[in-house]
Amino acid sequence: MNLKLSCPDFTFPLLPHDAALQVIALLGLRGADIGLFAGRSHLRPENELRRPFQSGALLGRRLERHGLAAADIFLQLHENFTDYAVNHPEPARRKLARQQFLKTLDYAAAAGSKHVTILPGVSFKSESRVAALERAADELSWRVEEAGAMKLTLGVEPHLGSIADTPDRAMQLAALVPGLGLTLDYAHFTRAGFPDHLIEPLAARATHFHARCARKGRLQSSFKENTINFGRAVQKLNKHRFKGWIAVEYVWIDWEHCNEVDVLSETILLSQCLAAAAKKSVR
Repeated sequence: MNLKLSCPDFTFPLLPHDAALQVIALLGLRGADIGLFAGRSHLRPENELRRPFQSGALLGRRLERHGLAAADIFLQLHENFTDYAVNHPEPARRKLARQQFLKTLDYAAAAGSKHVTILPGVSFKSESRVAALERAADELSWRVEEAGAMKLTLGVEPHLGSIADTPDRAMQLAALVPGLGLTLDYAHFTRAGFPDHLIEPLAARATHFHARCARKGRLQSSFKENTINFGRAVQKLNKHRFKGWIAVEYVWIDWEHCNEVDVLSETILLSQCLAAAAKKSVR
């Protein structure tokens, strides 16, 4: 397996952006995942997307200075999952989300990224889950076409609180949207108590992979407490001829106890584990 390891800039939120990229490069990783998270990341959509071509090109030059590639651009338009969800019932909000998505494609292309990640949408109390799912599929189908026209791959991250919050629901959404990739993070399902073997079928649709340790009840854990078999995960990705990046995606935020592990040390430990697993998978 041709292992391509990256690390998100949002793993190190307390550092200036350039310093965060420098740490990623010093760790020997080849790529950086860029978070465009409204109100909370180094680079924010409300700023970067005002002039997407110029801002994206600037990011590309910054990454190049550190010898890094743009592995993924991860767009989140609001600090919560609901207000500008791709499948929001209000047409005006969906229109704005579409406009910002198109700007993100321009930004990603200018930065040199081949992959964009967004969230899959949520369920709303005002309507049935079926209605929310159908609208999510329609919106995501449009986005897949727009990304494809620019030779970019689009993935959604199934996550806690989303319309794809179980492995079966994630596969159901993927089946409704041909060409849609998954930015697959076992941890969201592991936290909810799903064993690896129920998550593994999603590897067939993975176009980007978030790797971090987790256990039941904890979205992010230490390597010592981890219950995810990353060796098997790498084998499953390799079986499906996965060509994307694997991001060692520890985060440091006051949510889901994610500020209770040493993100630097854990990034090193998991990177070593993944490298060993990749070597073993090609024997």
